[in-house]
Amino acid sequence: MTDLVTPLGDEVLALRAGDTVTLSGTIYTARDEAHLRMMEEGIPFDPAGAAVYHCGPVVQGDRLVVAGPTTSARMNTLTGFLIDAGVRALIGKGGMGPEVVEQLRGRAVYLALTGGCAALAAARMSLKGVYFEDLGMAEAVWVIEADRLPLTVGIDAHGGDLFEVVRGKAKTQFHQQFNSKQDTVS
Repeated sequence: MTDLVTPLGDEVLALRAGDTVTLSGTIYTARDEAHLRMMEEGIPFDPAGAAVYHCGPVVQGDRLVVAGPTTSARMNTLTGFLIDAGVRALIGKGGMGPEVVEQLRGRAVYLALTGGCAALAAARMSLKGVYFEDLGMAEAVWVIEADRLPLTVGIDAHGGDLFEVVRGKAKTQFHQQFNSKQDTVS
């Protein structure tokens, strides 16, 4: 297991899809509306070596109640400018499209957090601030300090895509089962 600390550098380039890591340091939440606002007004944090977490947390006062990942594919067309600006890690669930796999190549990684573990994630985080609070709780950019958040490399900087591997295996298994059932029917 590799222990990563933000700001991230070239160490992420050595990671491979399927590796397990922990992430500590500052991360920034961002969903659809936050991405659009950043595209219009600029990135409110230093993106060099940053980690952006696809998450709409529940915040109560000055603490995170839950902070589970949201479906990252929603940000497929909204991601390139962050990677171009130096963001080194995207965090979310479900993987991202082939265009993002290419954008990550040689520059950054996608780290996966299992959906349904929002309370576990929040237990590893503390709230440090917020940008674009007018977007509402789920869409604001929350500044979070992570403490050894457990993650899996879903897409590496070499084009390795754990989600595509799983899809391919599932498709192959489905076709094998379908064809064997067709043989018994014939």
